[in-house]
Parts: sequence; C-alpha cells; structure tokens
Amino acid sequence: MGFGDLKSAAGLRVLNDFLADRSYIEGYVPSQADIAVFEAVGAPPPADLFHALRWYNHIKSYEKQKASLPGVKKALGKYGPADVEDTTGAAADSKDDDDIDLFGSDDEEESEEAKKLREERLAQYESKKSKKPAVVAKSSILLDVKPWDDETDMAKLEECVRSIQADGLVWGSSKLVPVGYGIKKLQIQCVVEDDKVGTDMLEERITAFEDYVQSMDVAAFNKI
Repeated sequence: MGFGDLKSAAGLRVLNDFLADRSYIEGYVPSQADIAVFEAVGAPPPADLFHALRWYNHIKSYEKQKASLPGVKKALGKYGPADVEDTTGAAADSKDDDDIDLFGSDDEEESEEAKKLREERLAQYESKKSKKPAVVAKSSILLDVKPWDDETDMAKLEECVRSIQADGLVWGSSKLVPVGYGIKKLQIQCVVEDDKVGTDMLEERITAFEDYVQSMDVAAFNKI
C-alpha cells in the first residue's frame, strides 16, 4: 500500500485519484490517518488535483484539533491504494529495482531506469483503475396513479402504465388501494437508473393516458 512520494506530482495524482470517491483517508470522519498524510503532503496540491486540494483544505481546518482526532498514526505505507507501492522515505523494496524510488527521486536528476519503472507502475495502476466497473446509481420509486372516477377500468390503466418502456426502467409489483367513494388508485413499484429515468419523465408519460389517468404522485423514493 502507499501513495508513492507525496512530494512529487505522481504521488499527488495517486492521492487525488484515491480521494475521488472518498472524503477521508480512512473511514467517514477525519482521523490520525488524514493528519499523517496531510503532514506528508506539506503544501496545498495544485488546483487541477481538485479532490486532493478539497481534502487538504478540509483537513487543514482541523489543525488546532488534530491531536484530538481519533485513531493512531501509522506509517504512510499503511494508507492508500493496495496496488501502489509505498516509496515514502525509502527506496522500493524489490530485487529487480534496488535503490530506485518509483515515484520520484531524491537526486536532482531522475535516472532513466527509475523514470521508466515509475511510468510503468503508474500505467499499471491507471489500467487497473479504469477496469473497475462503474457504479450505476439506482432508485426504487413507489408511484400513486389516480383514475378519474370509480368507473375507470383499472386493469386497462395498469396495462397502459406498464406499457411505458425505457432503458433503465423496470416495473415491479402493484396493487389497488381504496381512496374513498368507491375509487381505487394504482400503487405501482419501479426501479430506475437515475441517469436515464426521472420522475418528471414518468409523470409525463403516465398522465399522457388521459382517458384513464387523472394524476400521478410519488409516494416513496429511495436510493438503492
């Protein structure tokens, strides 16, 4: 594990990628893990590494309380991506690249061998990261579909609703719920992909069946 050399541009890029879907180095609250990495970074990351910069400024706000934050500081190599080798303060431990710092050299000029090896490792890391499946945001929605009156054909109404097809939309169970005066509404469940289907689209498509549907309301909306 590790971020590489957090004083180098390469190490900061790894930190930025690591924080793309995290608020903190470990867990869901600031801790000694954040302080350890913050101190290793030492200065604000460049503006284009906005995930790392956002995290840096946030942790900086805890400077006066850093001693009271939970957790115990560990070696920097205990934090970060599992597939990036720690090179902070020491050369990489490998029989093939003894005394080579994969993410930056303490020497003024980086050797060609070290530069090539560092670039290979970064390419491997980027390749692994790009192959991770994207998380598809989904929601479970419960809809109330109201007819015009007690003479509305509810079976036909439900048939119309279920006839609506769209990429990212799956219809689920349904039932008729009494609302008074002999009128029943259709309560129907669906699961949608948030980027593809919204409640506005559902309402527009459902209320288009104006011979059967008076109105549509969202009874429940839950992220999955």
